[in-house]
Amino acid sequence: MATRYAVPTGLLPHLRRARDLMDLEFAAPLDLDRLAREAATSKYHFIRCFTAAYGETPMRYLTRRRIERAQDLLRATNLNITETCHLVGYASLGTFSTRFRELVGMSPSEYQRAQVHAGAQHIPGCVVFMLGMQRTSAISEKPPGGAAP
Repeated sequence: MATRYAVPTGLLPHLRRARDLMDLEFAAPLDLDRLAREAATSKYHFIRCFTAAYGETPMRYLTRRRIERAQDLLRATNLNITETCHLVGYASLGTFSTRFRELVGMSPSEYQRAQVHAGAQHIPGCVVFMLGMQRTSAISEKPPGGAAP
């Protein structure tokens, strides 16, 4: 029988900060070292505490977040699978398709076809790219310390 790891109460805000980073910058190349630094802890302690607090490993959480965003894009835009793959942070179409199938139960193209048949309305891809560029520039213009302008 496995014992449940108790997360130190003082670490919860740090874990939340790392989780918020994954939610905000899911398409960026995030690795465990950066996430552990964000949580102000060692990599292995971070993995253990994050898993205890949220019920899944940090990388599983990030994967799930990326695939959820990919579902949104495939459902609501006219972007192709490759564009969607890159927009949610995957460099490899094969890895993206494998992870998508594991979590959704069908391939990205099957999912997109099902959404088209269901009559989902589409946002033009150029609008998605434009809004993504505005969001990226707004994040990069944040003053040091993360304070709002």
